[in-house]
Amino acid sequence: MPMHRQIEVTLPEETLQLLEGVMPKGDRNAFINEAVKFYIAEKNKANLRDQLKEGAIRRAQRDLAIAEEWFDIEEEARQNSEK
Repeated sequence: MPMHRQIEVTLPEETLQLLEGVMPKGDRNAFINEAVKFYIAEKNKANLRDQLKEGAIRRAQRDLAIAEEWFDIEEEARQNSEK
């Protein structure tokens, strides 16, 4: 059985009204628990997307630099093979 801890949460009136509109008072714990887990999962996905994008950009820059370094050598080899 998972351990539960009680905490005090203070919400703005507008947020509390939204919560009251979708959840009766007795079911709020489960709803807030699920909402927090969902939010954290979405944040983790967004962070992973950002990390993957940054890595792809770094690799693209590296690959372009390598291609530029080798272009002259490959061009020379191509010209020699045509002779």
